[in-house]
Parts: sequence; structure tokens; C-alpha cells
Amino acid sequence: MYLSERLAKLVTEHRSAPVCPVAIERAKMSLASTIASAAMGHDIASASVIRHLELDDGGTPVATVWFSGAKLPVSRAVRVNAVASDAAASDDSDLRSIAHIGTIVGTVSLAIGEQCGASGAEILRAMVLGYEVAGRIDESLTPGRMQRGFHGSVSTVFGAVIAAGMLLKLSESQLAHAMSLAATSIGGMAISADTSCAREYHAGNAAMIGIQAVEAARLGFTGELGVFEKPRGFLSAMGAQSVDEILLDFGKEWDIVTDMAIKLMPGAHPFHATAEAAAEAAAEAAKLTPLRHEDIQKIVISAAVQWTDFKGDPHPRNLVDAAHSLTYFVAAAIADGEFGWIHMDEQKMRDPIIAMLQDKVEYDPNPAPLPDRFTHRHGATVTIYLTDGRSVHSTCKAPRGSGPRGVEWKDIKSKYLNLLTIAGIPSHRIDESWSCLRDFEQQASCALLIDTVKPPARDTHSIEV
Repeated sequence: MYLSERLAKLVTEHRSAPVCPVAIERAKMSLASTIASAAMGHDIASASVIRHLELDDGGTPVATVWFSGAKLPVSRAVRVNAVASDAAASDDSDLRSIAHIGTIVGTVSLAIGEQCGASGAEILRAMVLGYEVAGRIDESLTPGRMQRGFHGSVSTVFGAVIAAGMLLKLSESQLAHAMSLAATSIGGMAISADTSCAREYHAGNAAMIGIQAVEAARLGFTGELGVFEKPRGFLSAMGAQSVDEILLDFGKEWDIVTDMAIKLMPGAHPFHATAEAAAEAAAEAAKLTPLRHEDIQKIVISAAVQWTDFKGDPHPRNLVDAAHSLTYFVAAAIADGEFGWIHMDEQKMRDPIIAMLQDKVEYDPNPAPLPDRFTHRHGATVTIYLTDGRSVHSTCKAPRGSGPRGVEWKDIKSKYLNLLTIAGIPSHRIDESWSCLRDFEQQASCALLIDTVKPPARDTHSIEV
């Protein structure tokens, strides 16, 4: 059997097998994070463009466009919702390679669930299984695909395939063919994701293509089942390694528990641990005497991410640049005691104190060697050197809201309330949707949750050009 067939067999065997309660809880948390991020990203220009294009094209109204109320064909609705969720740089990530799997499995599962009338429990199970397959495939690609210049969308698409395939009850054969079609359909250049709003374009494509592959396979379209492991196939093209581990101990533990990380601050997830370390170092420096920013001589970052040369430029002036500027993260965290949602605001980017501190940031010329190939699992140390000769440092190995540190509902609720409020969603709608999410596994369908993501009073089809 080819890898596509063996994965399809494992997944269908788990269609009704028990899934640990923690995995279901994490799926709910991921769904809440995805919806909150979509609310924040709904009016960002890139999300507005895609929504405008898809609403203009129209089609059979099946699945809801969040915070719009309009309905589109299911593959088009998930494209719009995934772009919106990714646009605000606030969706979840995976600690192994920063692939945004949760956005894809969340948008796809909810849309397909709306289409076929699936229960909340069925939707959450589909998310867990979709996350598992995408995570396992992407783990094998790390760091090869990044070194070759491919973005995480080349693996998150399989989360869409599995989630949709489970809810639509595809056979093993159909599911294997859907994966093979997705493998030959998806792309995405990492450089585009790092420097432009193509990042969210990738997310929309992964969600849309995954569903289209499922729909095609469901109607009998077939692909090359050996596309993963054959010469010139997917795994070799992406520089995969440890391929045998893709199938190892499937279902023994769940990636959505061990490796998913909910963003509790915006921006590139590899920087979150560094920002936490910076804030903690500043707090430590202030214990003896109030920390004045002019008393800081220099700030030195020693981060695992340095091994990837992924740290952006200082002094960003827009969301894309700020989301990818490690220097900005650290300076802002020291200046304000934390890095938060407000730091994606362009006015905040011009803060003179943050600007002054960015000019004092340096990078360790010899960061600690990596213990394994997973760069983004190992956090950072930030050291603040003061003009009086003192120095303080703090190390953060993994950010809050991540698998290694655990994810707490109070943090998810804070994010949800903050982002939906900033987005202008009425408070009673926020309360209704939050209550629905908290016991989503008890819901007979997703109709109530879909009903709560109603738009504020505005013209959602207009766009400035």
C-alpha cells in the first residue's frame, strides 16, 4: 500500500474510535481562536479583496461567510474565512514548523459541518484527525521544505482533506485519492509569506484546494496514489526526512495536544517566546529600581530562530512587517511590559520609546546549538545590559498557550473577547458565540454557532480600491 492509502486506512479506522478529551478540548480552543482571528482580520484589505471576489462570483449558497451573513459554495466560503483568520497574524501555529493547521481544519470542518448537518462532536473529531495528518506530514518535511522555500500551506492542505473527508464519509479509497490530488495541487513560497499578505492567500488556497480535492475524489476523480513516496514525488520535492514516522503510533497521542500553540499575541509565532523572555527580563530589571529606558545600554537576543535567519527588520510601519520583526517584538515587550494586540497598530509602531529600544537590540553571534531539527520548539534568552553595569536575563522555551506549557481557557476567552470586541461585534453576540463554543461537543449541529457569528451593521460587499 502507498502512504496515501495507509494514512486513509488509519484515519477511517479512527472515524468512531475514542479520542482523548484533551484533544477535543484543544480542538474547541483552536476553533475559538480561529473565529476570533477571523473577526480581527475581516476588514483587513487582503481579506476584503478575496471576499469581494468570491461574493461577486457567487454560486450555490451552502456555507456561511463569517461576519458577513452571506453564503457561498463551501470551497469558496472556506477560502474567505481562512484568509480572514490568517490576515490578522493571530491564528494558531504548530511548534514544529509554524504551519497554521488550526485555521485550515477549523474553517473547513465548520463549513462542511454546516453543509452536511454534522454535530459539534463530529466536527471536533474531524478537526483532531485533520490536524494529526497535516502535523505528521509537515513534521517529516521539517526543515526541508523551508530550506527549499515552501510555506506551510503545502502540508496544511492535508488537514483540510482529512477533516472534510471524515465529515463527508469518504471511503478509504476516495480519501487516499483526495490526498494524492491535494499533494499535486498545492504550493506556496515561504518568501512571499514572510514579506507580504500572500501568507493569508496561502491559507485560503489550502482550505479551498483541500475541499476541491475531496469533492473531486468523492465523484470518482483519481490521482497518483504513490505521489508521496515515488521518485520526483511530494516528499522528495519537499526534502522530507524521517518519513517512517508519519505512520508511527497513530492515535497514541495527538499533535493538537502536544504541538499546537494558540497565539495569545499577534505576529510570527517563532517570536512569541522571545517577547515573553524580554518582558520577563524587563520586569526582573525593575525589581531593584524602576527601569528607565535611557538606562538600557543594549539588549541581546539569543534565539533558536536565529538559525533560520528569520527575524525581519526593525522599525516596521505596517502589519506585515511588524508581524515579522523580532527586534520590534522585543523592544515593544520591554517598553510596555508585554507584546499584545495593540502592537499591530501603525501608530504604536511609531512609538519613540519602542523606536529607541529597537536601536539597542543586538543578536548573539553564537546562539546555542539546536538539540534537534525543530527550530521553533526551543525559544530564546533575552539579556538586558544596563548602564550601571548590571545585566538581567530571562529564558522562555515555549510561549504561553502552547502544548508544552498547556493551554488555559481563561487565555482563550481573553483573546476571544478582545478580538471580537476590537472588531466591533456586539457584546451579546460575543457572549452567545462563546457559550456555544464552550459546550460545542454537546451541540446537535453547528447551526447555533454559525448563527452567532452575525455581522455588525455594515456593507460587507463594499471595498475600497
